[in-house]
Amino acid sequence: MSYDPRATPPGPPAQGRTLAMVAHLGGVLTYLFAGWIASLVVWLVQRDQDPATAQEARTALNFQLTALIAMVVLHVVEQFPVIGIIGWIGKLAVGVVALVLSIVAAAAAYRGGSYRYPVSLELVR
Repeated sequence: MSYDPRATPPGPPAQGRTLAMVAHLGGVLTYLFAGWIASLVVWLVQRDQDPATAQEARTALNFQLTALIAMVVLHVVEQFPVIGIIGWIGKLAVGVVALVLSIVAAAAAYRGGSYRYPVSLELVR
């Protein structure tokens, strides 16, 4: 049996997959409030060149902005004496969830697939 390269559709180019992966891995920096920067840069650079990569970067940017909003709200909650522990635990939880989901999404993007985050506001269209 021989391999027929025409039997499988071509995936996204390697550079596009790598850039999509970088956009998703920006979520690793969520706890430092900077997770959205890598996604924004990839989206701005690729939105006219590679629509698939731009879509992945936009998805990652929306999730990371959602995580940033949650972190800011929890940071404010953390400042109140009685409920401050809730803000601290919430920030820790958001940071861990963002880290795990960003790694899962980056792996999916690198394989040429797409990933939809379970919770994400549609802030960038």
